[in-house]
Amino acid sequence: MISRTLAAMFAVGLNISAATAQEFPERQLTLIVPFPAGGPSDALGRAVAQAMAAHLKQSIIVENIGGASGTIGLTKLLKAPADGYSLGFGTIGTHVANVAFYKRLPYDPIADFEPVGLAGMASTLLVAKMDLPASNLHEFVTYAGANGEKLTYGSAGVGSISHYACVLLLSNLKLSITHVPYRGIAPAMNDLMGGHVDFMCDQTTTALPQVLGGTIKAIAALSDQPLPQAPQISTTAEAGYPGVKLRSWNAIFVRRGTPVPVRQKLNDALRAALVDPDVMRQMTAVGVELPRGADLEPGAVSALIAQGLEHDVPVLRAKGEYLD
Repeated sequence: MISRTLAAMFAVGLNISAATAQEFPERQLTLIVPFPAGGPSDALGRAVAQAMAAHLKQSIIVENIGGASGTIGLTKLLKAPADGYSLGFGTIGTHVANVAFYKRLPYDPIADFEPVGLAGMASTLLVAKMDLPASNLHEFVTYAGANGEKLTYGSAGVGSISHYACVLLLSNLKLSITHVPYRGIAPAMNDLMGGHVDFMCDQTTTALPQVLGGTIKAIAALSDQPLPQAPQISTTAEAGYPGVKLRSWNAIFVRRGTPVPVRQKLNDALRAALVDPDVMRQMTAVGVELPRGADLEPGAVSALIAQGLEHDVPVLRAKGEYLD
């Protein structure tokens, strides 16, 4: 008797969930971008949200909640209902780097959130001031090995992609260089252009325009594939360091427990957004790679997080720099 009652209750629950998912979305959605307006993640998030809204036939409001390397915004998502109306824009920083750099992270990137899908990826570049006496990775390794105690590298702050990438690079190259953290990528890039720091590691979205403009120079792309936007920049793989590669990524997440049919509708909308001509044009222009094929599956995000937690977090923690 009890088992029949439980089965009936379970069936009712499934019917309610299915009905809710079939009607979803019935009202406005919110995409929390856990960074200030105007940055690369914000630009991608807004472009994708607008295109997703057209597919879902409901507006999506972008809410910028910056601070604490994305933790404040994602904590707000954690407190929202698991109904698909609140989305979060997570990154390799919020879901991997923060695990290494925060001793007390207020969320669990795996247990608390479920991925809707990848929204975009970007390669990273090793870039230097114009008068650094190195023009390729071999020259850089030789010069940095001989002058490491005198050199400095800038970043957007501890836990940022620019910091994350340089820690991985220098660890692989077995180089020890002084880190100069800034409050954001703009002041760090300004000081690199002014010659106040020697080099940086940064996403193509912000570094490539400066390279092409001649204000800084590219030493190498931290990649095993040439950059479509700048194939003349040699890769770390070409220089004999195939293990030195890092692509930043952005993905959309919901609270864990969000019904599967709702997540599927959101994934369908994301897929539609990523082939929207306006999104493709805007993102290609700034060096963002839009996912295709198997990378459109939510599992691709889970795999990237798992890989980062297993391989990158121990290297980042060994640096001994923390945000709290």
